Amino acid sequence: MEAGAVMSWVLSAVMQTGLPTSVTNATDENNSSSLEQGSEQTVHFFRELLPGWVPPWTIQLALAILVLILAWYGSKRLVELLGRRVARQFRRPSVSRAVLRTIRAIVMFFALLIAAGFLGVGLDNIFLSVTVLTAAVAVVISPILGGFVSGLFVLTDQSYEIGDMIEIVDTDEGTRGFVEDITFQYTKIFTLDNTFLVIPNGTIRERDVINYSAEDPRTRLSLDILVTYEGDLDVARDLIERSARDVDSVIRGGPDIRIGSARYPAAPTCYINEFADNGVLLTLRYWVKEPYKLLTVRSGVQENVWEAFDGAGLEFPYPHTHVVFDEDDDPRFRDGGRDPGNAGGPGGLQ
Repeated sequence: MEAGAVMSWVLSAVMQTGLPTSVTNATDENNSSSLEQGSEQTVHFFRELLPGWVPPWTIQLALAILVLILAWYGSKRLVELLGRRVARQFRRPSVSRAVLRTIRAIVMFFALLIAAGFLGVGLDNIFLSVTVLTAAVAVVISPILGGFVSGLFVLTDQSYEIGDMIEIVDTDEGTRGFVEDITFQYTKIFTLDNTFLVIPNGTIRERDVINYSAEDPRTRLSLDILVTYEGDLDVARDLIERSARDVDSVIRGGPDIRIGSARYPAAPTCYINEFADNGVLLTLRYWVKEPYKLLTVRSGVQENVWEAFDGAGLEFPYPHTHVVFDEDDDPRFRDGGRDPGNAGGPGGLQ
């Protein structure tokens, strides 16, 4: 339904450009000849105004360039006039920009047809040349068409929008940043490292995309902490929860946060996860207000936990090995303390 609305807007915008009927119906044979006749009459008019020593081809070239320049600035002005109206109609910046780009492309397309008419190129020859050229370079332009189709899917699926913070999951390390622009061919992202990234839409559709801003910017983080069996679990859990609440970006409490049909406590909560070999594994679940500085928030929580445990005398267990020396299993101390490997010892060979 949205795609149909887009097409209706494009058609209405083209009608508002005020282009001649012969241009808008250029595919018709009669209108094609009318356009050629109009171009010839325009060139003839300027030839009469200019001195005779001016070559006709310069007039044709100048008129063609003038048409393209006027179309360029005219389409830009048209986009400015229709921008707010299109934005109110679709309410999605990515779709609005795509519609405005399409309108401008249509205006420039008709301007190219008019410019070609001034240069003496008939519309029939243009369409025939385009058909032959398209068939010849079909293999070359197929990736472009594939990217265009991928862009349509990205715009219609609404997996992310301009201004959203997303993460593109890679095999090595995910790319995280803010969506700056979405076109039919690519998506522009400003990463958190202040770099500008342009990714083809076909590549994005083949990867997993995490959207941190789609519905609710609040993000839940988890932190595993191992404490010794000798420590007080109640005190440890209380200190861990308090350490998370002391960080500014952490949600301290409030109504439960709903994800789907499940509800989770908004305040930091520490759970007993597992009785491990070296200690008790505790898991802290806490919510962050905004997903922009997750590593900074995690670091702040861990720093507070370290200081709280150090002040309370709680210890973090770590894997270690304790070696016990048993004399009964050592052959050197068997047979009354004689060392069979020592030939000069008691009972040994002289």
